[in-house]
Amino acid sequence: MDIGWTIVTAIAGILVGGILGYFIKQYLSESRLKSAQTEAEQLLEDARAGAREIELAARDKALQIRKEAEEESRARHRELQQEDKRLQKRRETLDVRLERLESRERRLNQRQSRLDRRQNELEKLYEARTSELERVANMTQEEAREHLLQAVEEETRQDMARVIREVEAQTKEEAERRARKIVVEAVQRIATDQVSETTVSILPLPSDEMKGRIIGRGGRNIRTFEQATGVDVVVDDTPEAIVLSCFDPVRREVARVAMSKLILDGRIHPGRIEKVVDKAQEEVNAVIREEGERAAIEAGVPGLHPEIIRLLGRLKFRTSYGQNQLLHAIETAHLAGVLASELRGNVQVAKTGALLHDLGKAVDHEVEGPHALIGADLAQRYGISQEIVNCIAAHHHEKEQQSLEAVVVEVADAISGARPGARRESVDTYIKRVKALEEVAGSFPGVEQSFAIQAGREIRIIVRPDDVDDLAAIRLSKDVARKVEEMLEYPGQIKVTVIRETRAVDYAK
Repeated sequence: MDIGWTIVTAIAGILVGGILGYFIKQYLSESRLKSAQTEAEQLLEDARAGAREIELAARDKALQIRKEAEEESRARHRELQQEDKRLQKRRETLDVRLERLESRERRLNQRQSRLDRRQNELEKLYEARTSELERVANMTQEEAREHLLQAVEEETRQDMARVIREVEAQTKEEAERRARKIVVEAVQRIATDQVSETTVSILPLPSDEMKGRIIGRGGRNIRTFEQATGVDVVVDDTPEAIVLSCFDPVRREVARVAMSKLILDGRIHPGRIEKVVDKAQEEVNAVIREEGERAAIEAGVPGLHPEIIRLLGRLKFRTSYGQNQLLHAIETAHLAGVLASELRGNVQVAKTGALLHDLGKAVDHEVEGPHALIGADLAQRYGISQEIVNCIAAHHHEKEQQSLEAVVVEVADAISGARPGARRESVDTYIKRVKALEEVAGSFPGVEQSFAIQAGREIRIIVRPDDVDDLAAIRLSKDVARKVEEMLEYPGQIKVTVIRETRAVDYAK
């Protein structure tokens, strides 16, 4: 009974507690709802108050903006009124200027009309005067103009010729004075002997009996010698002498040495000839090397290629107008060095170019072309610098000169060849050159006579004065000199003198 009662009591307590909890929760919910409604109403009231304040502030701002806009509009209106006044004044000013311009244009049109009428009158007067002058002078206007132009041209040409002569005379005088000083100093410092060596081609014999031994039985000895040396042996009626003929100076020298040995030894037969020729070839090759090395040392040009040395030594046996080419090369190198030093050029380049300037003559009988270009190709092939190669190629103007040293080499070559006693030529060559010189001078129009004088060193040309005036005479001298340079070969230089004179002759009766 107690337990059952206890259970009933517990259940009753639980039910009472649940009911009390429900009512308490309900009460609390109603209290919160009321508090929330009250708070919401307060917030709404605050929002309404804030909105009214914002609306009032916006209205004030709008009123202020409107007031500023009205003030700006009024200021803009005032500016537009002022601008309109200025435009009105400018328009009035432009109208006044336009009226003035129109008035000036009317006056100019009137003046132009008067000028046109006057010009027409002047043209009529000019035509009348021209017609009258043509009638009086018995000459048309074109003829008178041509006559006047001819007179002015003739007078101008005479003045030009006079000025050209004066300028050329002054220039030549100054250039010759300076050049003479440098050249004389160079020649004085490099004094050399006159021509003393030529290529020997005639061998003396101890007796005429030696000619038969040289020819041999049936001509076998002379044939063997010619085949071994490549040189023609001329045995003629010349007493106690034979002639060796060959275009190659080195082969001619080998033949000379070999023949001298055979004549001295006296034993002449085919086997002996071949041995002696081989020995002579070795001796000449040794001489070529020694002469090339000696020339390089004497000229002060070390470090040359062995083949260049060999080609240089071959010039020992080459002559030009009787001048030994190796001695000429050495002399030219010394002269070029002195000239380059005086002119502040590259002395070593000038000396090397001058020493090698005729290198092509060592092989010009084997290779086609001018010796200057042949020598330049050989030098370039064996490592010579391009500046020196240009000195070699340009010393006869086959190529354009590109440096001062190239000009110096050309001048030194001319000095060495033109100095007194440097070169000589045969009578036949001299006669041919003089005739060719006169023929070149006579080939120009207006030439009446031409004379080669001073052993072919000067050509004097007499022209017809009616065909050649002073200016044309100056031009003729230059043209003749240029044609002589292009067509003829000669030692030194040739002076071209053109003579124009007018003679008036009358007789008293």
